[in-house]
Amino acid sequence: MSKIGNKPVKIREGVKVNINARTINFEGKQGKLNLQIYDGISVEIKDQMIYVRKEPDGDNAMHGTMRAKINNAIIGVSEGFKKVLEVQGVGFRAQSDGKKITLQLGFSHPLSLDIEKGIKLNIEGKDQNIITVSGVDREIVGNFADKIKKLKLPEPYKGSGIKYQNERILRKAGKAQAGTGSGVGAGASKK
Repeated sequence: MSKIGNKPVKIREGVKVNINARTINFEGKQGKLNLQIYDGISVEIKDQMIYVRKEPDGDNAMHGTMRAKINNAIIGVSEGFKKVLEVQGVGFRAQSDGKKITLQLGFSHPLSLDIEKGIKLNIEGKDQNIITVSGVDREIVGNFADKIKKLKLPEPYKGSGIKYQNERILRKAGKAQAGTGSGVGAGASKK
């Protein structure tokens, strides 16, 4: 038995949940979302609570995963999910036309990504360097934010690149700050 899967999920106020065959439909003020019910798992609604049960041939891991996905769907349609990214670097900036995001990240050409369905993008900041990715599906929001971040990971010396807000980048001292000292390394002569 999965400890997480055994906990019922409370249906929040303003959220409608319907079960049709092997699909669960969620509707709230932020939007709509559909989830497929995994094989070996049964789902029922009773008294504004959703109960996830593992059938005898079901998998414990899928039991907990199904419950977590249902919980995320309820949070998504009622509040939504968001990830905030910071673009740091001289001349680095982001632009969006509603269909794609274009980033200038120090390469000879701008990089573009098509905005996926179900994603809302907001670019703000003095230098157009703060990107907010939001939507109802936690998985899609997280994956799209990660795609943006992977275009230019923060480097450890100056910290330039794309990082999540409040993410701490481990910085390294450069050659000048590290103090190479005399007589150490290649080309040094021993006396």
